[in-house]
Amino acid sequence: MVQSFRDLVVWQRSMQSKLAVYHWTQGFPREEQYGLTNQIRRSPISIPSNIAEGQGRLGAGEFRQFLGIARGSNSEVQTQLEIARSLKMGDPKLIDEAESLSDEIRRMLFGLLDSLKGAAN
Repeated sequence: MVQSFRDLVVWQRSMQSKLAVYHWTQGFPREEQYGLTNQIRRSPISIPSNIAEGQGRLGAGEFRQFLGIARGSNSEVQTQLEIARSLKMGDPKLIDEAESLSDEIRRMLFGLLDSLKGAAN
């Protein structure tokens, strides 16, 4: 039984994703600081935050709701990675790393959501 959100591998990977995105966006042009850079950095923060908040709620239904929000934020990250890739912003290797983590997180979130389908509140 999970005692803390910190025990969830999906939370751990989403924290890694956040760090990967921050590292990658450090190479963005200065004029993008309040544009794409800011937007790209917000989404991956939302993923572990929603996982943590949901796990701290009282029931599986609420946890599933917050996992759904985290899943949406992860999709937003994937879209922003595609936008940055098309604009040739940042190191392509770092985009690949962030994309790989995002794909892993997506699969984990779907798996965790599936495992909670039958759980009662």
